[in-house]
Amino acid sequence: MTTETVQQQEDAGSVEPSVPVETESHGGDEVLDEVASDTRQFVTFIAGNEVFAVDMAPVQEIIRVPDVIRVPLAPPTLEGLANLRGKVLPIISLRRMFGFEEHEHDDATRAVVVDVGQPLGFVVDRVASVVGVEPAQIEDVGAIRSTVNTELLSGLIKNVGGHAMIMVLDFNKLVQSEFREIANLAKSSVAASTVSSIVDTDDEDVSDELQLVSFDVAGQEYAIAIEDVQEIVQVPETIIHVPHSESHVMGVMTLRSRLLPLVSLSRMFHLPEKQLDEKSRIVVLALGGSSVGVTVDGVSEVLRVAKTLVDAMPALLVRDGGLAEIADICRLDDGKRLVSIITARNMFNHSAIREALTSVSDIGQDTGRDMTDVDEDLDDDEQVVVFRLDKEEFGVPIASVQEIVRVPDELIHVPKAPPFVEGVINLRGSVLPVIDLRLRLGLSRVERSDRQRIMVFLIAGVRTGFIVDQVSEVFKIPQAAIESAPQLSSEQGKLLSRMANLEKQKRMVQLLEPTHLVESDQLQELAAM
Repeated sequence: MTTETVQQQEDAGSVEPSVPVETESHGGDEVLDEVASDTRQFVTFIAGNEVFAVDMAPVQEIIRVPDVIRVPLAPPTLEGLANLRGKVLPIISLRRMFGFEEHEHDDATRAVVVDVGQPLGFVVDRVASVVGVEPAQIEDVGAIRSTVNTELLSGLIKNVGGHAMIMVLDFNKLVQSEFREIANLAKSSVAASTVSSIVDTDDEDVSDELQLVSFDVAGQEYAIAIEDVQEIVQVPETIIHVPHSESHVMGVMTLRSRLLPLVSLSRMFHLPEKQLDEKSRIVVLALGGSSVGVTVDGVSEVLRVAKTLVDAMPALLVRDGGLAEIADICRLDDGKRLVSIITARNMFNHSAIREALTSVSDIGQDTGRDMTDVDEDLDDDEQVVVFRLDKEEFGVPIASVQEIVRVPDELIHVPKAPPFVEGVINLRGSVLPVIDLRLRLGLSRVERSDRQRIMVFLIAGVRTGFIVDQVSEVFKIPQAAIESAPQLSSEQGKLLSRMANLEKQKRMVQLLEPTHLVESDQLQELAAM
């Protein structure tokens, strides 16, 4: 069996020819010889004078450490986010994870891109080699448990590749130990993130469990297998209605350079219909090469359900009740909570879904143009105000900004004001509380300057000002460039859930949600002022 090569690239933004990693630790690059079929391949690397290895299978590529943008409210081990050929890649420092001394990046420093449910780049001091290891050469970590934290290790390799001992890292455990929020956010923010990016936090065998995404429709709870869910997105401002379509077909929306047909699940199931609002979501289902979005009242959580708690839908209901899409029901909370499980394959056979898919096909045929051309015409830009905090760019919807004013020479400090308030200013006869956005996002304080501005937002009826380093511009961002930000902490997941990846301009703008800038209890204190 010929080994795969590890792709090295001169920079993260451009594709270079694949370069095999050296088979020994002395510097040159050469292709590893063929090994026996039961031999496992590992990439070995150096971090803090220790030698580590990772199984070759999840390693996507090895790149030079790219330029990153820093993310507020993220774990300290995150160096930042990088643009890897149009995709957002979190860059994580292994030295910080293991508590090693900080080390400046040099020509040998690399980022090992590993897929642990979503691609993550782990910064290492140097990639040493690719080695073939017989199963018998991998030992248990018990021998060093008394001297080394072995929780993040899956084994030891001895006397291979010129190293007396190589510690085999378990990247899944590594991510869970530091970025546990990625998994915990499944319940609170799965609606804003790609379902496939949720990291599994349970190490035990899940063969006897179902993993489901649950959601509400007309006060009833439904679920669908997580593997059938492409992603969950917010309802767009504009839905293109299709003439002469059935009532359950809501229309089409644009989703990253393609048209996505939308179907109302409440209409499909003949349930009372609720007006779409900020809690409504679109669950994007995929089967084969087709995708369709179904609107739901809200996404609840990601469930892990033992198969022993799942019962088949009564045959009478399936036959006479028109519920062929619902194959099973799971019993939770000692049977007090019943969740109907929808089968994607059966749903795609429903006339409503077939009608929606046909309507999108008809749009392309009627116009006589390629679907991507149609999508470009329908894709509205999002107008944002861009401001800076240090070197990083942030954006807010222009409609959320009431006004932008200069920072006065002195802020008036009010006795017994909330501790998070820097002071107040008199804005045309009204008292405006002012908060330093740097401190709100966990960044260091800086001296006042002429470039700083106060951006005024109306948050839950309370006018509040936030000091930023500089307001740089107002511009329109194509919807195709906006994507969900990696979920790194619960607070960051709410406040900075989206980002604009402007690859051609080599810019990434973190999109901030002003409504989450102030907590509910803080709003009461501000209102009292």
